[in-house]
Amino acid sequence: MTDAFDPRTLAARLHSLHQAGRQEETGTFTLPADLHQAMEAQNFLTAADGVASNAWKVTVSPQGQAVTAPLHPYAEAVSGADISWYPGLKFETEIAVRFGKDLPIRVGTPYSRAEVVEAISAVYLGAELLVSAVTESGSVSFLLFLADRLGNSGYVLGPKLANSVVDTAGGTPLKVTHAGRTIYDGPAQHPKGDVLTWLIDYANDRLRPETSLKAGALITTGTLSGAIELTQPGAIDILFGDVRLSFSVSKA
Repeated sequence: MTDAFDPRTLAARLHSLHQAGRQEETGTFTLPADLHQAMEAQNFLTAADGVASNAWKVTVSPQGQAVTAPLHPYAEAVSGADISWYPGLKFETEIAVRFGKDLPIRVGTPYSRAEVVEAISAVYLGAELLVSAVTESGSVSFLLFLADRLGNSGYVLGPKLANSVVDTAGGTPLKVTHAGRTIYDGPAQHPKGDVLTWLIDYANDRLRPETSLKAGALITTGTLSGAIELTQPGAIDILFGDVRLSFSVSKA
């Protein structure tokens, strides 16, 4: 599209598509030209969605730029979590961390992995749900996908894990069933090997907001199971080692 980019217009359209449970192709959108425009649109979408949680996902762009998006709706499984199901909904098993102290933007020596680990007060098993309003998700325009909150459509926070799991998650036995059918059964495996890779990249990004990575913030760190499409509503049961997380996805 050649129209002038307006972040409010893009956010309103993405919000409307999500509300209707619809997707449209990348070519029908006026695209953000850079990271700044994409984040402007994401911020307007966050406001339209009424996001109130201090919970975030972190990943990197194809160019290696660390980026985040808020998680919404956000639920804790102890309260009987139920996330809306839409056609195309995907699921990921993840590890989430909560910060016990701030990691302010640092201009000098980059944060080491040990410093990031030291700032973490708690580690959890979690599950992310994803469905983008963009048919191709981020495969055509990552910036459009970033504006669309990186495809996030829900997050369920499960039980606490030992903090050492950030070092040992890879290879842990992981089994997931959905609607009574096994959809993953194998070792947990993060795309980067180390579950903290993208978080460390983000901690050392001097362009991130001053308000990011404050004490109390929850960050989910990326999939351990790949992205698995949920073809119907139903109960989900995750067994990570000997820790279990159960919740449901139901028709809206």
